[in-house]
Amino acid sequence: MPVSVVVFAGPSLTAEDRAAHPGLAFRPPAACGDIARAVEERPAAVALIDGVFETSPSPWHKEILWGLSLGVAVVGASSMGALRAAELYPFGMRGYGRIFAAYRDGLLDGDDAVAILHGPTETGFLPLTEALVNIRATLEAARERSILGPSEADALLAHAGTLFYKDRTWDALIEAGRRNGLDAGALRRLEAWLPAGRVDLKRRDARELLAALSGAVSARRPGPFAGKRPAFPRTLHWQGLADRLSRESRDETPARPSGWLPWGP
Repeated sequence: MPVSVVVFAGPSLTAEDRAAHPGLAFRPPAACGDIARAVEERPAAVALIDGVFETSPSPWHKEILWGLSLGVAVVGASSMGALRAAELYPFGMRGYGRIFAAYRDGLLDGDDAVAILHGPTETGFLPLTEALVNIRATLEAARERSILGPSEADALLAHAGTLFYKDRTWDALIEAGRRNGLDAGALRRLEAWLPAGRVDLKRRDARELLAALSGAVSARRPGPFAGKRPAFPRTLHWQGLADRLSRESRDETPARPSGWLPWGP
């Protein structure tokens, strides 16, 4: 049983989070085709935390189903991983964390709830905006600690939901609260409390998944990640993707054996 684990992650984790799990192979946020390439390596598991969208095609569900059909465990959490896991858990993909559970149970339904604007690889995928799921969790915590009253928390959350994901920042949200006449004292308390009190739910869920993956690697077993193998119809769209990836592979590494990807042995 292979014990290698490939993790696609970007802004949901810090450099320190990655360094704490040397047994995992970290790769940048997944684009279309990246999961299929990882599956071809036959790791024990592929973990999807962050994925690209808007600027590049996102990972296909079909890539995940192909991995599951071959016995490669595929797990997800936090961001795009939570979305894909909620969509594919009936077929064997496993999800971790509160965000996955909220999508699975219908408490969340918008993809933009986990979307953020972030910097490139060179910046360590530095987050530049705040995810709506983090705003919601932070406002709940502020309400529980009487930093905000119910009316202020509800008003700020409602406004956050109207913002484009590239515009969701705490500065923008608090300024909107001032413009809309929310209690000035409550907003000042929130500003003072945020540096220490902000809740990063996406990071919490991602770290929970990393801990589970590292435990499985240490024990040299797939642990709770192994699941059922779904049937895998080889559709024309899948064949098109497989053909493209095979061509790219031959161009980049001519020595790779023929028969790579779905039609191979």
